[in-house]
Amino acid sequence: MQRKWIKGWVLPFALLAVMLAGCGRGSSGTIVEGKVNVVTTFYPIYEFAKEIGGDDVNAINLLPVGVEPHDWTPRSQDIVNTSKAQLFLYNGAGLEGWVPNFLKSLESDSQVQAVEVSKGVDLIKTNEEEEGHDHGDGEVEDSGDTLHTDPHTWVSPKSALIMAKNIKDSLVKADPAHQANYEERYEAVAGKLKDLDTKFETELAKMPNKEIVVSHQAFAYLCRDYGLTQHAIMGLSPDAEPTGQDLVKLADMVKKDKIRYIFFEELVSDKLAKTLASEAGVSTMVLNPLEGLTEEQEKNNENYYTLMEKNLQNLILALK
Repeated sequence: MQRKWIKGWVLPFALLAVMLAGCGRGSSGTIVEGKVNVVTTFYPIYEFAKEIGGDDVNAINLLPVGVEPHDWTPRSQDIVNTSKAQLFLYNGAGLEGWVPNFLKSLESDSQVQAVEVSKGVDLIKTNEEEEGHDHGDGEVEDSGDTLHTDPHTWVSPKSALIMAKNIKDSLVKADPAHQANYEERYEAVAGKLKDLDTKFETELAKMPNKEIVVSHQAFAYLCRDYGLTQHAIMGLSPDAEPTGQDLVKLADMVKKDKIRYIFFEELVSDKLAKTLASEAGVSTMVLNPLEGLTEEQEKNNENYYTLMEKNLQNLILALK
């Protein structure tokens, strides 16, 4: 199976600026004097940083609306903004392979503090070749192949709570004068995440079925925390391409286990999900990994919490 999971840049450092200048769409935010400027790498971190930071923070998200983060790389303007910021918040766990060289390229007088917000989450290791189509409980078969860290920590409210606390702590460290504000807003965020956690635990525990079929392997933390198992058409990256034999095996499993829905995502092509659904004689439905918002979702003021609520309702429909 072809794998395109990006582990990091191998281009010489001297070519970095040239490559960045030619990359695609970038952030639209600008530095604001007098506030704590926080640069984030993608949507969930941006959402939590904005909520916890409130009026004390100017949050700039590098990833444009409608773009998923796996294959995106930053532009030269992103280097400029980050160099002038106080905080740079990234997920880590292997999601942003470009971060090490990006940080090296910042202006020499930059005082920005880089924070890996997934720190403290119990990370899942997976063998993509062996586990790409049957993963969710965090267990990995013993083999000689290289293990990879699953970076999709934010998809579980339990992990998101840890990430939100890391963001709060980084804001307090960068701007202790407004600690009380950050603590108060964090408690509001934590309350919403705990409510989501309770709903997922309560509702999914009632479901007679526990297996889901998804477009790419983005839901292992959600599955581990709420007793589900995912079968993924593609691997950790949505660009990983399954073989025809993989699709046949999945279609047979869907029929055998009487799975009624194949989940797909809005930010990547749904072609393979629909192909598998057609082969297995089932329907498709959205399960959102919250890697970013579509333009329509942003226009409708959707957010992490509303989209996770929709995820829960779709899971209930699929598993009942």
